[in-house]
Amino acid sequence: MRILYKIGITVFSGMILTSCVVGKKYSRTELNAPDKYREELTVTGDTILHSWKTYYKDPLLVNLIEKALVKNNEVLIAVKSMEQLDLNYKQAKLSLLPTLDFDAAASRSYLSKNSLNGSLSAQFTSKDYMDDYSANLRMSWEVDIWGKATMQKRDAKAAYFAQKENLSALKTRIIVQVAQSYYNLLGLDEQLKIAEKNIELSDNTLQMMKLQYNSGSISSLAVNQTEAQKKTAELLVPLAKTNIAVQENALQILCGEYPNTIERSGNLNVDEFAFEMPSGVPASLLSRRPDVKSSEYAVMSATAKTGLAKATMYPTLSLSPSIGINSFEFDTWFNFPGSVTKNIAANLAQPIFRKKALRTAYEVAVLEQEKAVVQFKQSFITAVGEVSDAMSRLKYADERIKLAEEKAISLEKATSDASLLYKSGMANYLEIIAAQNSALQNDLDVVTIKLEKLNASINLYRALGGGVE
Repeated sequence: MRILYKIGITVFSGMILTSCVVGKKYSRTELNAPDKYREELTVTGDTILHSWKTYYKDPLLVNLIEKALVKNNEVLIAVKSMEQLDLNYKQAKLSLLPTLDFDAAASRSYLSKNSLNGSLSAQFTSKDYMDDYSANLRMSWEVDIWGKATMQKRDAKAAYFAQKENLSALKTRIIVQVAQSYYNLLGLDEQLKIAEKNIELSDNTLQMMKLQYNSGSISSLAVNQTEAQKKTAELLVPLAKTNIAVQENALQILCGEYPNTIERSGNLNVDEFAFEMPSGVPASLLSRRPDVKSSEYAVMSATAKTGLAKATMYPTLSLSPSIGINSFEFDTWFNFPGSVTKNIAANLAQPIFRKKALRTAYEVAVLEQEKAVVQFKQSFITAVGEVSDAMSRLKYADERIKLAEEKAISLEKATSDASLLYKSGMANYLEIIAAQNSALQNDLDVVTIKLEKLNASINLYRALGGGVE
């Protein structure tokens, strides 16, 4: 009874000490977020971003994105990682429960006749061997004095939600890549149309030059340079077709399928995203951006790991009660209560010679936590920077498109005027070639600027936290 009393006192003391958690709870570090972005756009009163299905209006693009989110292999791998962490989290929640093991064994030992056990066994059983039959139920429980189970759950929970945010960030990246690839295809289609249009224009000019050459009005130099101008436009055709095929292959792979053609509709429409977008304030990125949230969960995980490393330096208290049945004869193995055995044990362990190693492990954990805090700050700064970059590109893209389109009108008129002046003998062939070449280059520049605007719109939507939802 006395030993039971002492063990009871030990257990009670352990339960009281369970509240002595050595690890600190997580508190967000001060980020000193700015009140506004460097560039500002017109915003609505609504601070909730549109769904990507509403943001992207092309039904063929929406179908491609949906396919990629389901079949992309990077996404599938990330989903499997989520399932692993979910199991780890469920396991961590069970860490407070005691372990219970059952074992049953039967053995026969032939003892030395000259040994004390052998001689006594022979006298008692009249046999030259000894049987042993046992069955035991053992429980083991480490009293959670320092809150290790709580910190393990915090660590597993933070890791789980960090991976969940990583999955959201990955899906967001996939959405962006699919959208940009799709619009790049439309841009390449536009470049192909421009090249074919310029080939037709150059061919008309060349036919006119040949007629004048045959009549002796111009030299072969004019014909050759006009042919070279036509070849410049013709060279764009196989280049555009090659880039289209490569882009289609990349987009199909992104969607988890083998390379093939991509169905697409419409032209490169920069007005597709011409609605007011809520930019909000930089601090809102903490709740919107999955990569920022993932970085914060990494700090939470590191904080829990630091507490666990500190707890290993303190004593551990474990209880190991067991009950079973034991007999040297099979017939009396299950003879109750004569065969019943009981054991109650309490163990208090304090690391001594490993103290230096445990202290070093704790200091390493502290440094890892400090690194995680710095990385969290950097992820937030990067997020604010990405929003500002996209806003800057979007802000001036319209101005550039307007100027390029005005320039295109002037160059188109210049090309037409040069042809008329040439026919009337008031301009030379070099002026026609220069006008056509400038018009061709400017048309290609307009497509490039439109793509830049579309990419800026897509990146701004992502940077502000728009994504999977």
